[in-house]
Amino acid sequence: MAKYLLLKHYRGAPAPANDAPMDQWTPEEISAHVQYMDDLAARLVETGEYVESQALAPEGTFVRFDGEGRPPVTDGPFAETKDLIAGWMVIDVDTYERALEVAAELSAAPGAGGKPIHEWLELRPFLGCHPTITE
Repeated sequence: MAKYLLLKHYRGAPAPANDAPMDQWTPEEISAHVQYMDDLAARLVETGEYVESQALAPEGTFVRFDGEGRPPVTDGPFAETKDLIAGWMVIDVDTYERALEVAAELSAAPGAGGKPIHEWLELRPFLGCHPTITE
């Protein structure tokens, strides 16, 4: 089995088909989106392929070591992960093809109007897990 990260983006990926920003969704649309992802995670638990998933809050900051007891904190002007990463799912699957299938299913989560988002997800193997691409 190989572990993969399915990375959801706020921006930085090509625009999805259903491109209404989440802050413009109704509470019901947000609930349906979250429920879809919870249901997918539950199915992956049953198959033994689920590792974890998290949604991220938009808040965040950069911190770096700048000498003992002095971590500088900054909020820009560079692109930060809080602007880019919405959340992730980690899966542990037998093949690269199965990872693609799970990513495609996650991409179909509903958005505005209850229609699938068809969002682009970044699929990355964990270091040390070298997928065999058969195409």
